[in-house]
Amino acid sequence: MSAAEEAVPFGAAISVRSLGDGTFTADLRPEWSIGAHPHGGFLLALLARSAQAALAERGEPQAEPLVVSTEFLHPPAIGPVLLRTELHKLGRRATVVGVRLEQRGRSCVEARVTTGRLPTRRPEWTDVPPVPAEPPPGAIQIGANTAEGAFNLAKACDVRLDPSTVGYLAGRTADAPRIRLWVRPRTGQPDAYFALLAGDVNPPVVFNVGRMGWAPTVQLTALIRCRPAPGWLRVQVDCRAIHESWFDSDATVIDSAGRLICQARQLALAPGP
Repeated sequence: MSAAEEAVPFGAAISVRSLGDGTFTADLRPEWSIGAHPHGGFLLALLARSAQAALAERGEPQAEPLVVSTEFLHPPAIGPVLLRTELHKLGRRATVVGVRLEQRGRSCVEARVTTGRLPTRRPEWTDVPPVPAEPPPGAIQIGANTAEGAFNLAKACDVRLDPSTVGYLAGRTADAPRIRLWVRPRTGQPDAYFALLAGDVNPPVVFNVGRMGWAPTVQLTALIRCRPAPGWLRVQVDCRAIHESWFDSDATVIDSAGRLICQARQLALAPGP
């Protein structure tokens, strides 16, 4: 993307074009990538949007993503992709759609998307980490370059890191694998699909223990709990264990109203020490 070219807004970037048989096409754009790899959370949103489009094509009522469970098989490249959908269950409260993202004849990402209606009332009980509603003045804005490669999302997203949780930026290698951050789209307001991206927008938590480099996700399951309010999404990401080349990453996404929006858990490969 040239310097003069503006980033495509998130909603337009995850739009799909129907081929009329439950199959769709889409374009993976460079501003929604890290280095040469399309961003994993962005791919979740694209898969969820494909499932919603497939149901709409069948004449089903408006559906929203509740769960997206995804296997990352091969990293797709920037450019056109094919999305094949398959209806697994059509239910009154929950519907399940399989979505497969293909590129050049190879399956790259596969997901099961559970759709339904998101809650609108206040929760009876909730337990979320105490992250301030907005980034403090000293928050660190993620720029163009990171240890994983060019952070192209900076063109389309505003991401701020809590400096007390990113010791690796100061050269420390023994901090807890926990990161807090804030994110919002540069155009428009966050929605349920953007919440899927927010659940994977953090730098890998293993950076805090000196494991720097690309950390590819193997499996990621995200739960959408309700629609986000306008404004910043605040995110806390924790890790339970780093075992040899494997680590887990649990993201809790909270909206500006203090409501739990997304829970995203992934298993990923850690860079070498």
